[in-house]
Amino acid sequence: MVKLVILDRDGVINEDSDAFVKSAQEWRPIPGSLEGMARLYHAGYRLAIVTNQSGLARDLLDFDALGAIHDKLQRLLGELGGRVDGVFFCPHAPHEECACRKPETGLLGDVSRRFQTDLTRVSFIGDKWSDVVAARAVGARPILVTTGHGRSTIAAYGDRLRDVAIFDDLGATADAIVEGRFGASADG
Repeated sequence: MVKLVILDRDGVINEDSDAFVKSAQEWRPIPGSLEGMARLYHAGYRLAIVTNQSGLARDLLDFDALGAIHDKLQRLLGELGGRVDGVFFCPHAPHEECACRKPETGLLGDVSRRFQTDLTRVSFIGDKWSDVVAARAVGARPILVTTGHGRSTIAAYGDRLRDVAIFDDLGATADAIVEGRFGASADG
C-alpha cells in the first residue's frame, strides 16, 4: 500500500481568506505547515492536495493564477526537500451540481486512481466539516486542524467529531504521524 497523506489546502497549508486566495502574492503558508509537509515527505509519505476552488467559477482567478499559486507552494516546499505529488481541485461554484466539490468524493476517487491505492485508513487532513464528511465517505481517516475554519468546525460539530483526531496545526499533525503516535495509513 502507498504511504499517502491527503491535505486540504486553504486553512490547512495556507492562510484562508473570505475574499479568496486569488494570486501567488496572496498565498501565504501557515507557519510550520510547509515544514510539516516536508517531514511527512522525508518519512516516505506521498502528499496529495484536494481542494475546492470555486474562485475559478466566480471569475476571481483563472487557471494560470491557480497554477502560479501551486508553483509557489511547490517551490517553497522544494526548498525544504519536499514535494506535493498531486493537486486535485474542484473548479465549480457551490450551487453547481458536481461530483468533485467536497463533501462529494469525486476528487478522492481521482486520488485513489492516480496513486493506485484504496483510501481506507489514509489520513485526510482538513479544517472544515466537508473535509470530514468526504474522508468518512471513502473510508479515509479524518483529521481536523484548528487553523483556518477548524475552531468553528469544532464549535458547530463537536459532538459529531468523536472519531476525528484534532491537532493544533499541520506541523503538529505531521509530527504525530511521523513519530508513530497517529498512523497515516494502514502502513503508517
